[in-house]
Order: sequence, then structure tokens, then C-alpha cells
Amino acid sequence: MVEEPRGLTAAEVAERVARGDVNADVDVKTRSIKQIVLENICTLFNAINVILAAFVLITGSYKNMLFMIVIACNVVIGIVQEIRSKITTDRLSIVAGSHATVVRDGERVEVPLHEIVRDDLIVLGRGDQVPADAVVVSGAADVNESLLTGESNLIKKAEGAELMSGSFVNAGTVRARVVHVGHENYAAKISAEAKQHKKVNSEIMNSLNRIIKFVSFVIFPVGALLFARQFFSGEGVELNNAILSTVAALVGMIPEGLILLTSTVLAVAVIRLAKSKVLVQQLYCIETLARVDTLCLDKTGTITTGAMEVASIEAVDGADEAELCRALASLAAADEDPNETAQAVAAHCAAGGFEPLPASRVVPFSSDKKWSGAAFGECAYVMGAGKFVLGDAFVVVEEQAAALAATARVLLVARVEGFDEDGGIVGAPVPLGFVAIHDQIRSTAAETIGYFKDQDVTVNVISGDDPRTVAGIAAQVGVDGADAYVDATTLETPEQVAEAVERYHVFGRVKPEQKKQFVVALQKRGHVVAMTGDGVNDTLALKQADCSVAMAAGSDAARNVAQLVLVDNDFASMPKVVAEGRRSINNLQRSASLFLVKTLLSMSLAVLFVLLPWQYPFQPIQMTLISAFTIGIPSFVLALEPNKDRIRGRFLENVIVKSIPGAVCAVLAVLTVNVVGRLALGFDYGQVSTLCVLLTAWVGSMLIVRLSVPFTPIRTALLVVVVGGTVLGATLLHGLFGIVPFTLEMTVLFVACAVGVAAVFHWLYGVFGRWHGARLAKMA
Repeated sequence: MVEEPRGLTAAEVAERVARGDVNADVDVKTRSIKQIVLENICTLFNAINVILAAFVLITGSYKNMLFMIVIACNVVIGIVQEIRSKITTDRLSIVAGSHATVVRDGERVEVPLHEIVRDDLIVLGRGDQVPADAVVVSGAADVNESLLTGESNLIKKAEGAELMSGSFVNAGTVRARVVHVGHENYAAKISAEAKQHKKVNSEIMNSLNRIIKFVSFVIFPVGALLFARQFFSGEGVELNNAILSTVAALVGMIPEGLILLTSTVLAVAVIRLAKSKVLVQQLYCIETLARVDTLCLDKTGTITTGAMEVASIEAVDGADEAELCRALASLAAADEDPNETAQAVAAHCAAGGFEPLPASRVVPFSSDKKWSGAAFGECAYVMGAGKFVLGDAFVVVEEQAAALAATARVLLVARVEGFDEDGGIVGAPVPLGFVAIHDQIRSTAAETIGYFKDQDVTVNVISGDDPRTVAGIAAQVGVDGADAYVDATTLETPEQVAEAVERYHVFGRVKPEQKKQFVVALQKRGHVVAMTGDGVNDTLALKQADCSVAMAAGSDAARNVAQLVLVDNDFASMPKVVAEGRRSINNLQRSASLFLVKTLLSMSLAVLFVLLPWQYPFQPIQMTLISAFTIGIPSFVLALEPNKDRIRGRFLENVIVKSIPGAVCAVLAVLTVNVVGRLALGFDYGQVSTLCVLLTAWVGSMLIVRLSVPFTPIRTALLVVVVGGTVLGATLLHGLFGIVPFTLEMTVLFVACAVGVAAVFHWLYGVFGRWHGARLAKMA
């Protein structure tokens, strides 16, 4: 009897612990909740608004501080989303076990994973997960590394073989010496990189940030000049009025409602997708997926279900097909511990009505001989790798096997005389035929891939499996260029990777780090890349991709790092996500133009009134009236409507083009009222301010009409609410909003300005619309 190795002594363990050679928790720590809260509160955007609110507070006009409600909502939504993302990321763990069996001082003991030290002797049996990188010192086992590499086949591990942390022992028992601990482990490296905080790649977010940075750059110098111009002009403008007018100009520059609208629209999209069993873990990924032009799919779990099925059964020339099927049914039934292959064969034969023979002796599968067999009374059969079963005689049927192997894993079935005492084949095997087994393809895969092809999205299949098998499955589901595939082991340099991803669409034997390289290479060429996967081998690529999608049935690592999780494990849900993204972005672009009108108007007027000899004609509470009825309510209604149009152009350009006509007309109306009203008609500040507010609302209403074409019942109702709400604010609530009663002169001037700006608005809208349409056509 072989004596159990003694392993490390207590003194040797203590020495390694003192050196730090211990399998300690080395996870990358995500930002704390305190950091997230502070980062969302302490922003330049919030600081500007708080400073403006403080100035209003000095005046004692508390009603003019209502704009801070929007700021508070922005902060709360941002904090909630980031904390939710943190909790998800913190759950990322590749090595799932909590204890391991090690040999110390000649005794087997159970120790927590974080107490394993370098050179520890670990004992691993069937079902155990390898807790740290190790080298086998005795025994043999079949190891499943698919979670890490994507390879679905079991790998034989004997003395001297390396075991990667995160892999599983499928059969056999080994003793292995730990060579890497903590951050050195293969799984720890993947997990650490996957947990690194990644900046969100969102065109909408980037556009909003650019707007805020620009406003932040000009707001205080313009504000200081405007205040000084009003208070020190000698025209008797009181301090409080000068402050309120200045704050009104500056608040109007900040599109705070647009940020809230964006968060809200995307949050609504999250709720809608949840009803379709799609979990959204990062808000802005909805937008990103709608812009994707390249989709990288992992084969297993995405195109396929992860289960095995029999693709075909073919008898060799001269063999009896009925005997072949009976042999398969009998061999599958004889396996006392069937793997996925045996289960697939058993299910196929049962469906075909083939009754298995009772087995008198079973020879289990061995990685050395690569076949299994059984005796059934007077006959015996074996099933396994053709070359190992037939030896040199395999050349006779090799061509037939090669044809089947193009799309599936092929096993030979042969009749034998029996087995010797050691389980070896007696006599010359007689081949009966082949069984081809492949991953079960999802019934919806072809339709879903067809959808993306129709949307001009390039589909790439990237897998750790044999490239021939990957290409065969890709061809079955309609991936373009599936007949040309690449074995990723031949791609040794970044240049080769970059060239391959641009020319080919099917890749096999891809290592985890190569999947990430593929995504990086595509991104460097200007592509917006989405990646799907379900295993740890996909984690790095999922983290790198612009939009990442995981299956709920996949590994914890893939689920937790992905931005989208398909709860029902059905890739067919992807078109719903794209459609939701399009609805969100197209509607946001339409609604955002309402906010940008106010921003452009406020910035232009602030600069002009630094030069003009009059007080700025708006107060913060009046901007709230305009924002509520001509911007806020309409934008939310329009942003939640159905919209499946393809996204065209860039967000900021699309928004500004629709905003300029309204902003120009509003500026012209305000200037006309000030010039004519003050100089020709002798209006006071209240009368000028009233006309400016209502004409600005009139311009906003015209833009809403333009954005609502073609009219629907809900859009018609929206226009009624906009007009009715503005009229209500100007009449019943005139005191709150600083609106004075109309005189005959005010009415005449209002009508004349309204007609004039309407004509200019429709002309400008047509000019800019034709120019932008021609620009988009060239880009297409």
C-alpha cells in the first residue's frame, strides 16, 4: 500500500504564512458606498447649482429655489444605480468553494481556501474545484477547464500536469502541489481584471458632460459681468433683483432637467426589459447596444444551449444500421455514470425506440484508451475515438469520419469479441459506424442572428472549441463567412489579431486573453462592440466590450461583470434590447432639443444683456414655469413613446440642429420686446418680463408641434396640457410667476411678435432640417 505523502509540516506552513505565501483574498476592492455617495454629490454640476441656490437664499425668495428639486433627483438616481452596480460587482467570484483538503504532517485536514500556502499538498476528487494553481504529483483525473478556457472537452491530468484554479475535477483523484497563491493564481488574475472600474462608454453621457463643462467654463464670468452690469449700472436695480435676474440667466444655461430625463428614460427601459426577462445592470448599456455595429458571440450557451445532442448516426459500408443503433442504445444504458455524451446518445436512441441489451460486463471510459465498452451476452461493443479503437485500420473509414467531424464530435462504434482481464479489446474490432454529437443549437439562434444581419451588425463567433466545429454551427445559424475560419492558436501578434478580426467572422481555440484582444482590435478600428458569453473565459472580453451580455445560467463571474443578463438564457431577447435602446435614444434626442433651446437662449441673452442697458427679463421662478410646461412635461411624454427607427448621426449634433431655430426665434422675440416695449411703448420691467416669458413659451410650443408631427391622440393631449398649463400659470397663478395683467399695447406687441417669430421659426426649421438630412445621407 502506497503511504500517504506527509505534505508540509506545521513549521513549514508558519514559515510560508510569515513570508506572505498564502492564498489570501486579493480581490480588487470596489469603491465604497461612502465614496459613491460623495462622488455623486460632490460634482461640478451640483456645486454650480448649490452656489446659485445659496444666492437665491440670500434674497429670501424661496420660491425661486424650486430648481434644486431636479438636482436632488439626479443625485439620488445616480447613487442608487452605482450602489446597485457595486453590489453586483462585489459578488464576482471565480473560485466558489470555501474549504479544501490538504495533507499536513501526514494527515488530511480541511482548511479554508485563504489558508492554503505555497507548496501545500492538496487532495482533489470528483466534483472538487481547484482552489489554487498546482502541479499534479500523483494520481490522474479528468479535468473540466471549460469555465476558464471555453474548451468543452475533458482534459487528462496525470503526474506533472498543471491544474488551473477555477477548473473542476470531473473524474479521478489527484494530489497536487500548490505553485501559485493569492493574486498569482490564474483565476485571481481574471477576477481582478474583471473587477477594475470601467468608465462607461456612452455618447449621450459624453455629450451631456461636454455641455456641462462648456457651461461651467462660461457661467461664472458671464454671471459676474451680468450682475455687475445690472447692480452697478446706476439704474436703480436693487441687490435682490439683480441677484435673482442673474441666477435666472445662469440656471437657464444648465440643462439639469435633461440629465434627469436621461436617467428616468433609461430607468423606464430597465423596467420594461425586466418584464421581458432581461436584467440591466448598467443604465447606459441600453444606449450602447442600440449603437453596436459588431456583435461577438461565444458559441456555448449563446448560440447553443450547452447541452449535447446527436447530430447524425451513419453506418459504414456493409454494416447493419439497426445493429449500430442497438449497440449505441446498449452502450449508453450500460454506463452507470453517464456523461453528457452518453446522455445525448441515450436520449436519441430512446426517441428512436431502440431497446438496450442487458450488460454483463462494463469497461468504463479511460482517457488513456479513449473508449468505453460493454459485453452483452454473446456480443460486445465499444465506442470512442476511431484511431484508438481501430488503430492503423482506421484509415479505411477515416474519410467518412472527417466529413462528419466538420460540424460535430465524432465517435466510432465497433463490434468486438470481448475484453481481457485488464479491460483490453480481444480480437480485431469490426467498425459498425459513427455517431456525430454536437452542442444543441437554440431554436431561435438563426432568427436572432438574421435580425442583426438585417440591422447591418457584423456577427463574429468566438469560441474555445475546435474551429471546424464552431464554423459548422455558425453556418447552420446563418453567420456570414462561416466557411472561412481561423484557429486562434496561429495568431501570435497583435497585428495578426487585428488583421484576422477584420477579415474573418469565425474563430476557434480562442484563449480568454485573446477574446479580449479581439474586442480591443475591433474597438481600435472604430467599431462599437457587443460581447456575449457565459463562462469565466469570457469575462475579460465582456469587461472590455462596449456592451456585454451574459446568460443567467452561466458562471457567476460572467453574470456579475456583464451589463445585461438574459434571465431566461435566451439569446432571442436581444432584439428587444436593441428596440428598447432605439426607443430611448431616438426619443431622448427629440426631447433633448427642448432643453437645449433653453440653454442656448439663456447663454445668448446673458451675453447680450451684459452689453444692453436693461435688466435681464427673467426670474428663476419664471424659468421654472417655462421649463415645466414647454420642456419638462413634453419631454417626458415624447421620450416614452414607441420608436423603432434606426439611430442616425451623433446625439449632440442631432439635438443642436433642432434646438437652434427655437433658440434664435426666442432671442429675437426677447430683443424685440425690450427694444420696442421699453423705447417705444414705455413698458416697465414687469410688463417686459411678462411678454418675454409668454413669447418664450410660444416658441417652445411651436417646437413641440414640430416634434409631435405626425399627431397622435397622446400628442394632441400633450399640446392641450402645454397650452392650458401655461395659460393657467399666467392667469390664476400670475402672482407666483411674476406675470402682470395685459394691456392693449402688450396684447398688440405680443400678437405681432408671435406671428413674426412663427414665420422665422418655420423657415429656419426647414433650412436646418434639409441641411441635416443631406449630412446624414452622406454619412450613410
